[in-house]
Amino acid sequence: MSKQVRVGIIGMGIGRPNARAIAGHPRGRVVALCDLVEERMKDFAKDLPEPVAMYTDYKRMVRDEGVDAVFIGTPNQWHVPMGLEAVRQGKHVLITKPLADSERAAARLVRAAEAAGVVNMMSLSTRFSGECRFLGGLIGKGQFGELYYGRARSIRRSGIPAWNLGFIQKGGGAFRDMGVHVLDAAWWLLGQPRPISVTGVAGAKFGPRGLGYWDYKVPAKQVYQQYACDDYGGGFIRFESGIGLQVESFWASHQPEEFQIELFGTEAGARYAPLTVYRTEGGAPQDVTTKLPPAPSAWDNIAKHFIDCILEGVECEAPLRHGLIVQQMMEALLRSADTGREVRLREGDAATARERA
Repeated sequence: MSKQVRVGIIGMGIGRPNARAIAGHPRGRVVALCDLVEERMKDFAKDLPEPVAMYTDYKRMVRDEGVDAVFIGTPNQWHVPMGLEAVRQGKHVLITKPLADSERAAARLVRAAEAAGVVNMMSLSTRFSGECRFLGGLIGKGQFGELYYGRARSIRRSGIPAWNLGFIQKGGGAFRDMGVHVLDAAWWLLGQPRPISVTGVAGAKFGPRGLGYWDYKVPAKQVYQQYACDDYGGGFIRFESGIGLQVESFWASHQPEEFQIELFGTEAGARYAPLTVYRTEGGAPQDVTTKLPPAPSAWDNIAKHFIDCILEGVECEAPLRHGLIVQQMMEALLRSADTGREVRLREGDAATARERA
């Protein structure tokens, strides 16, 4: 087996930090870039340590025999078509969140990737952050006792992305874009319990009016007239073990910005930001705020794990199958919002969805 992993990067947005981390790893190389706009590739190529091939057609890139693995960092609607093409060519895949624009599409890609036997992994900057890894280590040591409840929220004041219409069209939206971060990380910290029911509300109060966009900029009317997704979503997820999780995501709001995960345990609780552990010692409350020492970034952690999975056969901690379960919870919340009813999830739902796909 090669001592390095040669990676092609699709998408010059979130692809940039992922590519920098891969190129900075001693066993990783970025050998190809793909984007619809050549100038974006030429601009980013200046940051890379070696020359790269450039493609405007992702199918040509994934057929390049000099590419071992592919990172996909495009709008949600393209994750599955590109991922399917990559695994058909025997390429390992690393995909930004969320896995897809629907549960059905996500299930199809999971089925194909697992059948192909390639390493398949989600790129999750919150789950692989230093804060999450720190809390996960404490949980693994039993310092929280039994975790029984969580709260997770991502709130922007004016942060609707409109630089690519995929974000605001069907299959995009605030919950799939930002809610997925806190939902995935909270679910991972809680021990990845099986979801059994979801109830939620969602809608669009700012985007269709041309309000709430990134940095308070007002897009052209022909842009915001295409708004066809949520700009907020929130709800409650009940898990088989009795654990409950409250989750919220807002692209725009009249509230202060916040990115937070809170954990409730029988022996201790925690907050993600600022990183704090709450416990009772000697009959007195104790709040311990932790400042993490300099360490590799979340992108570095993702790149290292992906490369270790490929070259060392390490078991993947964030397979696409996890992305499917998170997608299932997200779609259930949005479906509950549409119908006004609780959505029940059966144990075989994910497997059944894969078969339908």
